[in-house]
Amino acid sequence: MNHVEQIKEQLAYPRRIAITMHQKPDGDAIGSSLGLYHFLVKLGHKVDVVAPTDYPDFLKWMAGTDKVIIGPEDKDRANWVFEGADIIFCLDFNALHRLAEFQGTVAESEATKIMIDHHMDPHDFADFMYIDDQASSTAELVYRLMTDLGEVDKLGLDMAECLYTGIMTDTGSFRFTNTSPAVHKLVAHLLEVGTNNNKIYDAIFNNSHQDRVRFTGYCISQCLYVLPEYRTAYMKVDREVFKQYNVKSGYTEGLVNYALSIKDIDLGVLITATEDLTKLSFRSRGEVSSAEYAQEFDGGGHFYAAGGKSKLPLEDVEQKFLDLLASKHKVEA
Repeated sequence: MNHVEQIKEQLAYPRRIAITMHQKPDGDAIGSSLGLYHFLVKLGHKVDVVAPTDYPDFLKWMAGTDKVIIGPEDKDRANWVFEGADIIFCLDFNALHRLAEFQGTVAESEATKIMIDHHMDPHDFADFMYIDDQASSTAELVYRLMTDLGEVDKLGLDMAECLYTGIMTDTGSFRFTNTSPAVHKLVAHLLEVGTNNNKIYDAIFNNSHQDRVRFTGYCISQCLYVLPEYRTAYMKVDREVFKQYNVKSGYTEGLVNYALSIKDIDLGVLITATEDLTKLSFRSRGEVSSAEYAQEFDGGGHFYAAGGKSKLPLEDVEQKFLDLLASKHKVEA
């Protein structure tokens, strides 16, 4: 159940509000957070936005990005914002561990916590929720919340461009199955207030450093494995490749989709090694559940898009994934 009336009561008078999102924020996390930021400022609230980690440069053109507190770079201020807030909005995540080092601070804060999210299986930490795992994006839910609160007339250009960014990126530029007729109607409204869709697309997708392009090319040519018998393709990328191409935040964004783009492939996977973890990104189509695979690696997400992680070395995680793949197909056979 979505707590619209309770949220409305919380926003009935000026409050100190913190907005935060998951670590390594993507377009939806940042777009929905900044969209909500502009909305709440218009309602007269004192609002701060805290990112648990930094985010890619290609998302730093949005209005309000200069106001975002990058937690690891300004820990004292980030903790002060969380500790002093009356309300903490938690956007685009539904489990506190996604806040990385700020998990404890938010958990212990006496602020009212409001979750706005579209992922499956939410954890029970929020006082109030506005969630729908069938929504295209958290940005869509921010727009829907504004509508339910009777405040959609507050929509302005800055807010609209942020929400458009979140919806566009989480729908794969409006080509994923989560792009419903309602999404197109919503986006039409964002365009009507002046959103420049060409500008936003160029800022995000046609603004890459050459290192990222070369890194993508290397991963496709050297790190891609195709398993036609399992209708699966995956990429395995170790730390040396990251160092070789000076990989920065956001460079792996969308990389897994190249695996899924191969004909007759229903599951695409990206396996990458970081300093202390091995991470997995799953994308699927048809009747294949990405979330089902992610759950085997301490993760989750959506049916067609999910992520997981492991403390095992890269090679061990690869073997575990291959064994899992074989066992699932054996059962199906």
